[in-house]
Amino acid sequence: MSDDKKHDIETTGHSWDGIEEFNNPLPRWWVWVFYATIVWGIGYTIAYPAWPLLSGATRGVLGASTRADVAAEIQHFKDMNASLDAELASADMTTLASNADLHGYAINSGAATFRTWCAQCHGSGAAGAKGYPNLLDNDWLWGGNIEEITATVRHGVRAETDDDTRFSQMPAFGDILEKDEITSVVAYARSLSGLDVDATAAAAGQEIFVDNCAACHTEAGTGDREQGAPNLTDAIWLYGSDVASVTDTVKNARYGVMPSWGERLGESQVRAVAAYVHQLGGGE
Repeated sequence: MSDDKKHDIETTGHSWDGIEEFNNPLPRWWVWVFYATIVWGIGYTIAYPAWPLLSGATRGVLGASTRADVAAEIQHFKDMNASLDAELASADMTTLASNADLHGYAINSGAATFRTWCAQCHGSGAAGAKGYPNLLDNDWLWGGNIEEITATVRHGVRAETDDDTRFSQMPAFGDILEKDEITSVVAYARSLSGLDVDATAAAAGQEIFVDNCAACHTEAGTGDREQGAPNLTDAIWLYGSDVASVTDTVKNARYGVMPSWGERLGESQVRAVAAYVHQLGGGE
């Protein structure tokens, strides 16, 4: 641009190293829209919750609350399902499957409850993880029929706040047996499920097993559900079947805890999640 034309255009008067700033104001319509958004923003903070306080926030003159809206929506559906919840809370769990409508409601409700409260340990698909039982198979520490599952859900396992919780305690044999005895009994325990072991060590471990472990796991190693003692003859190992894992279990014992859900959930939710778990494939 020529110097003459530059001097014809108004500038702001600012100049940096000979570079001048033209005075090109924003379009009028844009400015008014901008002012309108400011007015709208101020009005919104007056009408709706907006400004944070030490506890909570300003309520707004309209008293709107998304939390209250959600709570009302939840309560609406609770009221709609109240009769089904009451029926489920008093239903005979052994015949629940014969009531198609109630059973279907229990499965759907139980699935939602499971994903909210149980999936953190057992996984969203209920396949479990190391130290957390797989609920899809037919291996149950405390029994897998609908009533036994319901009792486990309601009272938990080793839950300190529930007097009726499932409870058993494996001794830490590291304080009882010698190192070579532990090596032998580990070999024998692993041999019960067909794992490759040192035959000599396993033979020596059989007598140690009978003397120290059979009271809970039985002499055949098939376990005892009344005590929550695992079956050692199948291929399912809650904490791992490798030598290091089994040795750690024998030396230090395990003390897995499941919360007592009867203290946190309603009776209908306890029964619903039990029904859901039972029908996943491993329920007896």
